[in-house]
Amino acid sequence: MSWVRIWVHLVFSTRNREPLLGSKETRKKLFDHIVKNGKEKGFQIISIGGYNDHIHCLLSINDLNIGKVSQLIKGESSYWINKTKLIQHKFTWQDDYWAVSVSESHIQAVKEYIACQEEHHKQKTFSAEIDEFMKKYGWKFLDNID
Repeated sequence: MSWVRIWVHLVFSTRNREPLLGSKETRKKLFDHIVKNGKEKGFQIISIGGYNDHIHCLLSINDLNIGKVSQLIKGESSYWINKTKLIQHKFTWQDDYWAVSVSESHIQAVKEYIACQEEHHKQKTFSAEIDEFMKKYGWKFLDNID
């Protein structure tokens, strides 16, 4: 029997980074649903959090690929949000996502970072944070890599 343990920090935003996840209650319902759906689909969400325009997930994906996991989370949760009318507007996620591997030694720090998203984004917008990461770490969008 194979044994695989891969930790991934996955981040994705609402379409056009619109603040559609404005209330804590809305986010709590959505996060609970995403965790339940992950279990049903064969991956584990260790930590989930976010703010009004994006979500962070710390995942244990076993042998699934991150593109498939992202598709499963985003596609099913969009469908569920619209079906249950969790928000008043038609809901979609942005097509892209950000994902990075996490070592075992950093799991707790990532969990704490995800848990503090609401406070964190009262100080800095998601867009500003992404721009800062892009510059600090030299990240490039995959379609822009030479």
